[in-house]
Amino acid sequence: MIDFWMAAGLLLLVALSFLLIPVLRGRRAQSEEDRTALNVALYQERIAELQAQQEEGVLSAAQLDGGRAEAARELLADTEGSSAERVSRLGKPWPVLAAILVPVLALGLYLHFGASDKVELAREFSQPPGSLAQMTERLERAVKAQPDSAESAYFLARTYMAQDRPADAARMFERAAKLAGRQPELLGQWAQALYFAGNKAWSPQIQGIAEEALKLNPREVTSLGLMGINAFESQHFDQAVSYWTRLLAVLPPNDPSREALEGGIKRAGDKLVQNGGKLETTQPMAVPGARMKVRVALSASVQDKVQPGDSVFVFARAVSGPPAPLAVKRITVADLPLEVELSDADAMMPQLKLSNFAEVQLVARVSRAGQPTAGEWVGRSQPLPSSVTATQALTIDRPDQ
Repeated sequence: MIDFWMAAGLLLLVALSFLLIPVLRGRRAQSEEDRTALNVALYQERIAELQAQQEEGVLSAAQLDGGRAEAARELLADTEGSSAERVSRLGKPWPVLAAILVPVLALGLYLHFGASDKVELAREFSQPPGSLAQMTERLERAVKAQPDSAESAYFLARTYMAQDRPADAARMFERAAKLAGRQPELLGQWAQALYFAGNKAWSPQIQGIAEEALKLNPREVTSLGLMGINAFESQHFDQAVSYWTRLLAVLPPNDPSREALEGGIKRAGDKLVQNGGKLETTQPMAVPGARMKVRVALSASVQDKVQPGDSVFVFARAVSGPPAPLAVKRITVADLPLEVELSDADAMMPQLKLSNFAEVQLVARVSRAGQPTAGEWVGRSQPLPSSVTATQALTIDRPDQ
């Protein structure tokens, strides 16, 4: 921010110069006027002396005329080059007062209407954080500077969860859900944060949020897992098997949580049989994972504005859902044009996969700083079904704003 304030200070000096230069010129003109008045007074005094000497008989009429002419020449020589008297209608105090008020008023207006906090955040986010605590502090400031941003609230909530601060995370997930329109994935994570914030005690609020999420999306993974846990803890083992079996069906084959989930289903099934219940042996229907093929290229107008080593992030995000990318691939400008495939295996989080959303938007962003959230050039597609099989063409053709 030092360079910003230096630039602002230089601009203020330029503005003040237009006010102070006339004042300094006015002072110089005043000194010239005072000197002229003194010369005139001396001239008049000299003429009076000559007349007195002539009356006393010391000077003749011819000598008197010669003395007057000499005094006039001296007066003319002394006043030559002085400008005409200037008259200010504003008065002398006004320019000085304006010179004081202009920077004070400008600073006050900028602090009230300006975006110095956002400028500073943009500069900080261009550099990788040194620690999780530093990232948290940046995100907290981002949420304060952008109170209507669901994305900022969501990422701050995820950071709180990583720091084992579920109560703070629940508050941010609630905020993100309200801003984004109560999307089922956000509701599921909100319910999960509340569950951990309450020391894993179930509550009517958690029940209502999880049920709302599953009503909007029956395959919402976080809510399915939570409902299965609650059913198992309350000894409704048949319901636990049902919820966890549905969850197992939507997880990709290589998901690391499948083994633990299968173990939970087996334990719930054994408990059910021990209590005299009957375990359904039907296997869940396999749910194919979404796969989207994207051919990424640069437009002719952008090719000479990028460098071969610039990062290119290709990702899909939900049209109606959380702002976080669902699947991401990273390449470089030197690789373009290139065809990439986005699938559930590229998900950043298990609960956010392509197959969980009906419509997505494809985005390709060039970022010289290597930041996926901000760059110099971008290309975006129209909303597409996540089940589309045809290769999609995506051209990077516009400035990233």
